[in-house]
Amino acid sequence: MQCVKVLGGVLGAAALLGLGIILGHFAIPKGTDLPAPSASASQDLDLEILEAVMGQLDANRIRENLRELSKEPHLATSPRDEVLVQLLLRRWQDPESGLDSAGTSEYEVLLSFPSQKQPNRVDVVGPAGGILFSSQRSEENLTGEQGDPNVVPPYAAYAPPGTPQGLLVYANRGSEEDFMELYQQGIKLQDSIVLTRYGGVGRRAKAVNAAKYGVAGVLVYTDPADINDGRSLPNETFPYSWGLPPSGVERGSYFEYFGDPLTPYLPANPSSFRLDSDNASGFPPIPTQPIGFKDAEVLLCQVNVSVYNRLELRNSSNVLGIIRGAVEPDRYVLYGNHRDSWVHGAVDPSSGTAVLLELSRVLGTLLKKGTWRPRRSIVFASWGAEEFGLIGSTEFTEESFSKLQERAVAYINVDISVFANATLRAQGTPPVQSVIFSAAKQIRAPGPSSLSIYDNWIRYSNRSSPVYGLVPSLGTLGAGSDYAPFIHFLGISSMDIAYTYDRSKTSARIYPTYHTAFDTFDYVDKFVDPGFSSHQAVAQTVGSVLLRLSDSLFLPLNVSDYSETLRSLLQAAQQDLGGLLEQHNISLGPLVTAVEKFEEAATVLGQHVSALQKGTPNPLQVRMLNDQLMLLERTFLNSRAFPEERYYSHVLWAPRTGSVATFPGLSNACSKAMNTGPGSAAWAEVQRQLSILVVALEGAAATLRPVADL
Repeated sequence: MQCVKVLGGVLGAAALLGLGIILGHFAIPKGTDLPAPSASASQDLDLEILEAVMGQLDANRIRENLRELSKEPHLATSPRDEVLVQLLLRRWQDPESGLDSAGTSEYEVLLSFPSQKQPNRVDVVGPAGGILFSSQRSEENLTGEQGDPNVVPPYAAYAPPGTPQGLLVYANRGSEEDFMELYQQGIKLQDSIVLTRYGGVGRRAKAVNAAKYGVAGVLVYTDPADINDGRSLPNETFPYSWGLPPSGVERGSYFEYFGDPLTPYLPANPSSFRLDSDNASGFPPIPTQPIGFKDAEVLLCQVNVSVYNRLELRNSSNVLGIIRGAVEPDRYVLYGNHRDSWVHGAVDPSSGTAVLLELSRVLGTLLKKGTWRPRRSIVFASWGAEEFGLIGSTEFTEESFSKLQERAVAYINVDISVFANATLRAQGTPPVQSVIFSAAKQIRAPGPSSLSIYDNWIRYSNRSSPVYGLVPSLGTLGAGSDYAPFIHFLGISSMDIAYTYDRSKTSARIYPTYHTAFDTFDYVDKFVDPGFSSHQAVAQTVGSVLLRLSDSLFLPLNVSDYSETLRSLLQAAQQDLGGLLEQHNISLGPLVTAVEKFEEAATVLGQHVSALQKGTPNPLQVRMLNDQLMLLERTFLNSRAFPEERYYSHVLWAPRTGSVATFPGLSNACSKAMNTGPGSAAWAEVQRQLSILVVALEGAAATLRPVADL
């Protein structure tokens, strides 16, 4: 049964319906009247409040938050995970710094764990069957935390159990190309065990690619060349540097999709239909086990892999905290991060939760003092079971699909808040670029220079914009964190913000202790962000973005920035696919026209925004305009565009497997059709994808035109 616990002040009607989302004025506490429209409808961003919030975000408080959050391992649904649920609730119901309301929503989801009675293991077996070498079953206890009895042994979540044995073959990154090369060289893959290294392709893809060649089992290790810049000796790695120790093993989910495996497109409530686990798709097809590079160096000849993973239904909780909007309580700005970790999770995800707690404390204090209340509602979220496949956030979007599509303004994600302390890194959809830039320009970057975060950022990562000149590079959103269901499934403008490293000084694909037992508080305190100034910088940046989105009279979403993206994607299609398409009598003309229509509509809307900002618009004009800005992202959704993909319906940001960096559906379809004859089903799919794009772009342009124009 889904459980919703309401805490905090007495609420009139239901402040938390279903998942804790506010429904208009029904979330208003008793005795509180809606402000008179004439007095409050023009409420706008208060720069003094913004400055006050920036000044009150405390690096030491963030540090202490992180110390508490990462004190013990907190795997999803573990007792420590529940302790952190209660910690969040206490903070968000604090009488002096809490929010209007806070509650939990619980889902019964399918997770995967290693057996406690039969540990997973990798053995080198001699000709007579004797064991010559066994891999470590846990990481070396270097600082005390690794010996905690609640440290989960390294395993590949959702990998099937089994005890395959065979000759060991090194398969590089386990890509399709890697296996094809081995096959062409005449190397026997049938019934073998392959050793692969992380990176290149997704975790599950390594097992899928291997199974196509009859491989019996897969081992995955982290190569020091990919994570430590080649350093591998014990005295070169943690605790002497931030490098991954030889015994470190990266845990992770090997499930292909996101959300609960048994209830796709449905919230994992007791009444929901569930697939039988034997019929659920997306799991690795063969036993898989991660190991450390220390063990990878000594494996040879005949290897036996014993995997005893088990599937279990567990109850996992989201925690939601809400600040009710004063003028538009039915418009939501969401800010979230996941709570669960594979082990102590100081960087991933607790660095993000430490920032979230500090920002909610500062805003909650202003709220309780009566100093401030946002124009729109703010929803803080702590998602459960993200590490197993973005489960908490996905279940939330499934259960509140219609409500969020109608009312959500934007989603801000801060998972790992600090990878390292060199520069800001932001990813997002084009309309959020301007609000991130505006925030970054007003905040001083950590360190001895007097540069703003924006100016520091542009030194490390930049691009040339035909509209703005040299600007920081805004990355695109894949599916690496909880923003995925918001952008791909719901079409909500989304972003992910963090501080990261200087790419010119390291080739590490991610911070070295990622998903290992060495990702601890002391690791962050000593190597990642001594002094926590980068954590503070992220808190200030995110806080500024959050206030601009929740308090500004006009939503600071610049839809014209989509024009540049669309033009770039179109040019790639014309340059790299135009000739091929012409050979098959497929014209890009309708797509060119659709992009031009969008550009024109975006320009006209921008002029309309400027005119309203200079005048005294009535509340209805403001509301209509803001709805156009808010709903634009939804127009790019087509639930039937990618039937082979689960949850992906955004025609601009779905996964691209084709080599041409253009619209993903068109690129993927052309890649598959390239070696087929005229009139084939593959070329028909190219035409279908082109039509889907044209309709989406025309719909987007129509959304931006004056509301009265039908």
